Amino acid sequence: MAHQWVAPGRRFVIGVPFVWLIVFFLLPFLILLYISFVDMGNDISPFKPIWDSNTGLLKLKYENYWSIFRTGDGGALFQTIYIEAYVRSIWYALCTALLCLVIGYPFSYFIARAKPGVRPALLMMVMLPFWTSFLLRVYAWKGILADQGVLNQIFMGLGLINEPLQMLYTDVSMLVGMTYVYLPFMVLPLYANLVKLDPRLLEAAYDLGASPLGAFWLVTVPLSKAGIIAGFMLVFIPSVGEFVIPSLLGGPENIMIGRVVWDEMFSSNNWPRATALAVLMIGLIVVPLAIYYHYTGERE
Repeated sequence: MAHQWVAPGRRFVIGVPFVWLIVFFLLPFLILLYISFVDMGNDISPFKPIWDSNTGLLKLKYENYWSIFRTGDGGALFQTIYIEAYVRSIWYALCTALLCLVIGYPFSYFIARAKPGVRPALLMMVMLPFWTSFLLRVYAWKGILADQGVLNQIFMGLGLINEPLQMLYTDVSMLVGMTYVYLPFMVLPLYANLVKLDPRLLEAAYDLGASPLGAFWLVTVPLSKAGIIAGFMLVFIPSVGEFVIPSLLGGPENIMIGRVVWDEMFSSNNWPRATALAVLMIGLIVVPLAIYYHYTGERE
């Protein structure tokens, strides 16, 4: 009798995540893809038909994508503001992920090596910022990094500087804000990986003559590779499309693709181009990930 429930139960457990992905990822993506080929003209609604009933053909406006790569009529290729925003977004996301890794790895290692009774408190401290509004946390950094903010007041009070340093609306403020916000996304997967590490492997490395640094580099780091990759992806992917932090902490030279999509959709009311930018951004992230996991799975 129990065997009769195994197959339906297994299908249900496997089917729930698939239904979730279809409803909340695939369907919205298909809607974005549809709008990205629409010719709005002077109309307000972006949900216009792309099927020509007279000719029986699809009338797709590829210009929504082509204009992303070319400036004007016959202008320079790959020198548009959109390409610059893409490159800038990838650069900031990459720097943020690397900074989170450099800062988060020691934190994760320390928590994983702490006494079991202390670990829950340390993990709670890592997750504590999530209990505060994301917007308030970013605004707090404006008060810290402003010309008359906390840091400049401390530096001037100590006599280290004579006039305020320009920290807000710079690359520094962008990276500080993004690293602060996304650091827990690096710490948690690294901790989950490091806490399962068998300490006897390190003892064996010491017995074979490895130094503490050598044992860490040759044993701990390779065994935490899965946590490094998971944390890197959890930080890099949302950082590429970040909107709030560039808007509040970034200057006019720090516009990322999320802000460009917002301006195209709500300021210019050009939904097709905005959705085309979003589709390309999703492809920019998903395709390399799919290729990586495909070849990783084959190798394993």
